[in-house]
Amino acid sequence: MISETFKEVLSNEGVVSIVTWGRGEANVVNTWNSYVVLTDDGRLLIPAAGMTSTEGDLAVNSRVKVTLGSKNIQGLFGMGTGFRIEGTAKLVSEGAEYEMMQAKYPFQRKVLEITPELVKQTV
Repeated sequence: MISETFKEVLSNEGVVSIVTWGRGEANVVNTWNSYVVLTDDGRLLIPAAGMTSTEGDLAVNSRVKVTLGSKNIQGLFGMGTGFRIEGTAKLVSEGAEYEMMQAKYPFQRKVLEITPELVKQTV
């Protein structure tokens, strides 16, 4: 599910948009490609410094949609490519992966762990 192109995008800076929704309107937060850690089993780990609205949404609905991209990577039609990810998410505040992320990103409060069910190249 995770292509080499996706990995290349993560290794180049770009914006990541994370969409969650609980009982009300959708909530969008942003981070950077360089903060996303891809695990061996294809999960995405993202440091969460704030993300309190995201946390509230995830308490009601664990579904998440994410977009990310980089203009520096060859896409489907030219330079620049992006991906849409759909899956589930949770916020983690303990364990080995939390500790690893805390060492890399001491500003984090928790780790947003995303388990993709769909990873689709969009451009």
